Amino acid sequence: MTLIAIVFLLLLVLGTPIAFVLLGTSVAYFAVNPMMASIVAQRMSSALESFPLLAVPFFVVAGAAMARGGIAERLYGFANALVGHWWGGLAQVAVMNSLFLGAMSGSSNADAAIDARTIAPIMRDKGYSNGFASVISAASGAIAPIMPPSIGLIIYGLLTNTSIGRLFLGGVVPAFLITGALLLTVRLIAKRRGYRPEREKRAPATEVFSRGRAALWALAMPVMLIFGLRTGWFTPTELGAIAAIYAFAVGLVIYRGIGIGDTYALLRESAHTTASVLFIVASASVFSMILALEQIPQQIVGALLVISDNPHVVLLIIMLGLLALGTVLEGLALLVILAPLLLEVTRLLGIDPVHFGVLLVLNTTIGSLTPPVGTVLYTVCAITRCSVEEYTREALPFLAALVAVLLLLAFFPPLVTALPNLLF
Repeated sequence: MTLIAIVFLLLLVLGTPIAFVLLGTSVAYFAVNPMMASIVAQRMSSALESFPLLAVPFFVVAGAAMARGGIAERLYGFANALVGHWWGGLAQVAVMNSLFLGAMSGSSNADAAIDARTIAPIMRDKGYSNGFASVISAASGAIAPIMPPSIGLIIYGLLTNTSIGRLFLGGVVPAFLITGALLLTVRLIAKRRGYRPEREKRAPATEVFSRGRAALWALAMPVMLIFGLRTGWFTPTELGAIAAIYAFAVGLVIYRGIGIGDTYALLRESAHTTASVLFIVASASVFSMILALEQIPQQIVGALLVISDNPHVVLLIIMLGLLALGTVLEGLALLVILAPLLLEVTRLLGIDPVHFGVLLVLNTTIGSLTPPVGTVLYTVCAITRCSVEEYTREALPFLAALVAVLLLLAFFPPLVTALPNLLF
């Protein structure tokens, strides 16, 4: 076990990508016993031999098609009509746009990158600081991994054998709570700094209706997703395939934002994203096996139950620990490594796996917004050319808002579980 810790920390300090940190640590562990060396390749291969994992590339393709197909512009127009008259109008539009777009992309990185490329430059031109524009792009991206179809929730469901349909429905109310918390934070900061509304008056009902109708094809996808899962017409994997076809067809035929010639570039971008996600899943699978062999889950369970057998106390400790780990580990890797371990603890304490899954995904998402290892942070800063120092200063109120929502969800489980229990 000492060898694992040394190699793991050394690779982290050297700045090695997290997938290779996990894989390198696993190889070092099994290299001590040459007879077991082949286990690494076997375990990586078997981890990907899962039919439900096909949902990941399908939803990645759907998100890429949505981003390229002219859908983002129509969603932006609808969001502007809804909240453009509020203080900090452009920032409010960015948050609302992420709510709509998150219901299609399922990825915080994808959503934040779209906002950083489209809305952040306009915000800078209108007098917003670059740091504030960058943070809005990143923080609003936290909605996407919670709002279905969330890639994080799909992976959690596969790892823990939890219903993905229930997880999707469990994420709906938290996604709206995150949106509300971010809108309120924007309003407070905007009034203090004098960030004026984007439009002088509330949009008339006719304009809201016309812009909503223009974005109707985009807004229909999350409704189709939830309806299909609830009625049992589709499995999550089948729904991913349908969503990909639907998004491509809407972008190609209705909105005409993409052409046949764009297909290769779209699929190549999706393949790169999918490959990175699945490589982390495969590497983390080997690392999880080492943790199981060393009986780390049992040690964690014992340590937490020694502290307290109160579910709320243990859940608070887990949430705070995950927030700390999220600052140094990539969110997806953290999810893959810890979900099976911590699920044993939560089951002993009677915590609903759907409730815990939404908390875990939100927790790791918050970690992706924080230095020094936050992937969303670096994605946005690379696009907007914002320094990490400026980003961090501007991010503090938004991180506080997200943590407040996390704690609210942790201590009021019906906010997550009521909708799945009602519809299933």
